[in-house]
Amino acid sequence: MSQNPTPPESGRSLPLRTLIACCLAICIAQTALAIPATLNGLLQSSLHTTGSQLTWISDATLLPVAVLELTFGVLGDLFGRKRLLVGGALLLAVGEALSAGAGGVHYLWAGQALAGVGAAGILPSSLAMVAVGTHTAKHRATAIAAWSACLAAGGFVAPMLGGITGNYGSWRWSFIVLAMLGVVSAAVGLIARDSRAPQGRSLDLPGQLTIGIGLFALLYAVIQGPTDGWGAAPVVTAFLIAAVFLALFVVAELRSAAPLLQLDLFRNRAFSVAAAVAVTGIFSFIGTCYALSIRLGPIQHQSPLRIAVAFLFTNGPTLVLAPVTARLLHRVSARWLLSGGFLLIAAGDLLLARIPVTDLGLPSLIAPLILIGLGFTLAVSSITATAVNTVPISLAGMASGVTSQLRDFGATLGPALIGAVALSRAATGFNSALAGSPLPIGVKAAAGQIATAGGPLAVNSLPPQSPPGAAAPLALHALGDGYSTGFLVCGAAALLSCLLAGLVLHGSHGRVTAPEPDIDTLAAPAIA
Repeated sequence: MSQNPTPPESGRSLPLRTLIACCLAICIAQTALAIPATLNGLLQSSLHTTGSQLTWISDATLLPVAVLELTFGVLGDLFGRKRLLVGGALLLAVGEALSAGAGGVHYLWAGQALAGVGAAGILPSSLAMVAVGTHTAKHRATAIAAWSACLAAGGFVAPMLGGITGNYGSWRWSFIVLAMLGVVSAAVGLIARDSRAPQGRSLDLPGQLTIGIGLFALLYAVIQGPTDGWGAAPVVTAFLIAAVFLALFVVAELRSAAPLLQLDLFRNRAFSVAAAVAVTGIFSFIGTCYALSIRLGPIQHQSPLRIAVAFLFTNGPTLVLAPVTARLLHRVSARWLLSGGFLLIAAGDLLLARIPVTDLGLPSLIAPLILIGLGFTLAVSSITATAVNTVPISLAGMASGVTSQLRDFGATLGPALIGAVALSRAATGFNSALAGSPLPIGVKAAAGQIATAGGPLAVNSLPPQSPPGAAAPLALHALGDGYSTGFLVCGAAALLSCLLAGLVLHGSHGRVTAPEPDIDTLAAPAIA
């Protein structure tokens, strides 16, 4: 055996066809994850949903991603990432087709959950294929920047798709278009070069079961808390189940010979910081986008196209600045990129929180949304680069799966926590304002009953000419105050992420380099 064995793909840059397949798949997957939030106003008026039901529509897609990404990371390492890329795209297409034909909110939840399972297969496999297929610092920086730009492009495409189809047709067409794009992505994925890393990897059933039950119980409790009451037996029970099963997950991973999550990864300070920031930082960004979608849609009842234009400012900068991001990843420490990016997001959230809910104009939104978009541009690629680049290349599949799961767990927490905080505050504020208002007793009673059944969002949607509609302005201001609090919570999370990155990361952590493959990787055959 030679002293310097060459891995099967060494000396060859990442094939363009593989990069295109991964970037297309991640763009479509992210569009699928983001599209429900852009349609909140249309879904609320068409399906007459409550606030918690709207949250479940978004999280029905995000929850499978957060729960299953580690599992799919293992499956990709064992059986080949290309299979997950193609199979995930097909499953996403089926889920979106079911969503398009949904006759009620429960059917929509089922279709979105199925699409989320497909997206869960795409996210870790696409990143791992990019990470292990690049072998120089320049190529890795360029490939990760391209992957991250296409991830953000999904957030750019979603509001445009929702705005156009909602304005000129129906929200159902958004899901039909996504179903067709899923089929296209699967076809393109067939020409990609496959890869896998089965050494030391096996299905960890105890880990998969405990993390799945724990995360689902936690998110259920957070989402249902405002509707059922934080002291309600199902909510308290769900919190207890979450605590028990997440603790069991740690125990199971410590005892497993082939753990789903190698906890030793967190001994690496840079990886641990990237993992923490992946949760708090992406929670901040997605929570902001969710709060903005509720403010513009169900609260202010603005048109789908107007909402789409607003979201262009949050996602457009990542696409425009992709070449700049690639150079910064190679030349600048992630400490500065992460801390600077999240500081910009925090500033944008603070500005959004100060805008009155009665201000329907776009100009007041432009400055804070551009700040948030620029901050996300700097942060999202840096999180990925820091996590993947600070572990041996043989662990790239696991690292990408962990990073993707934590990022998307933060994304799932965004709508859940911000919806919980905003709706709880809005309900308290509306009830207090209604009780102290000079409205007739009959109007107060009718509005109170509607609020009990559907929350302040239901009162806010009442026609002004109806007797209970006289209470709509009270609901409007209560909702505005509630979601302004949501923006403040997102800003605080972004500031925490800024401090974590700025104070803990040092030197060149996260700067994109190309670490040498280890012996296990050199011995592992790639699937052509």
